[in-house]
Amino acid sequence: MRILMFCLLFFLGHATGDDYKLGAGDQIQIMVYGEADLTTQVKVNKSGVISFPFLSDIVVTGISSKNLANKITNGLRGDYLIDPQVMVSIVQYRPFFIHGQVKRPGGYPFQEDLTLDKAIAIAGGLAARASKSSWNITRLIAGKKMVLEGNVASVILPDDIIEIEQSFF
Repeated sequence: MRILMFCLLFFLGHATGDDYKLGAGDQIQIMVYGEADLTTQVKVNKSGVISFPFLSDIVVTGISSKNLANKITNGLRGDYLIDPQVMVSIVQYRPFFIHGQVKRPGGYPFQEDLTLDKAIAIAGGLAARASKSSWNITRLIAGKKMVLEGNVASVILPDDIIEIEQSFF
């Protein structure tokens, strides 16, 4: 079972970059080369939908920025532009959350290559009574909340909830 959890954490930990799936709370910039009027910055709302000129509302939850760029390119091609060049970049990722025995619990902006030890450092470090090993990560996987055991090298993703337990010694 632990091997399965490790493999799952390893696989999900490499979901940044081109594999990163957009979700509510992400702030993205859409640029259409040579079309300043079509350049926009937008935050993905709770419904996972964005509005873009000349196109109907676009559902972006669960797709990569590259797939979104392709969707916009295909939507603009023909009726509006001959050969649109679209780039989508993530301006700000949705946050991760850390609570329990850290000095400054709360929500923090996600950063690429974020591991559990870095997340703890962002939250001010471990509190005096913090466990040195009882760390859990709650993550939404395939629509279900799962609680995973964490260690210093565990990869943290946006929307993760980290719980640092109290030590009994």
